Amino acid sequence: MPYPSLLGLSGEAQYRAHFETTYCAGPVFTFDGVEVRFRRSDFDHCCFESSRRDRSKDRFSRSRAERLDWIGAALRDPNAELFIGWDRNRKRYDPNRRVAVVMQNYVVVIAITGPNRADFVTAYLAETQSQKPARPSTLDRIRSSPKWPRKNR
Repeated sequence: MPYPSLLGLSGEAQYRAHFETTYCAGPVFTFDGVEVRFRRSDFDHCCFESSRRDRSKDRFSRSRAERLDWIGAALRDPNAELFIGWDRNRKRYDPNRRVAVVMQNYVVVIAITGPNRADFVTAYLAETQSQKPARPSTLDRIRSSPKWPRKNR
């Protein structure tokens, strides 16, 4: 499945407007019929990153913002690798969190809120090599998670 080109907008305000126009006006449907809702505040989560790797998203990320159109494409991609997400607070897998990996290392996370309904959580480029020795990369950890059960259609 071909993915959109990177967006080349001029700055944060233009990327935010694009996100709101593209995703917040109405739901996006996944390839398997899940209706995904987006909030304006989701832009801050998916287009900012931590400058100190401390979970505080304090820096606008052009590399994340340039891939905004990949979010919808990933949700609609029937070939996406799908996994059950990890709940770091409870230290267990969360069967209501679906993680899609596309384009080798682009990750889109949604939270299932009801039958065929979900909220967008975040999207990012996963690291493919760990910053710490003897620790798996983000992508390796995602791929070692249980597979998301696909519906038989």
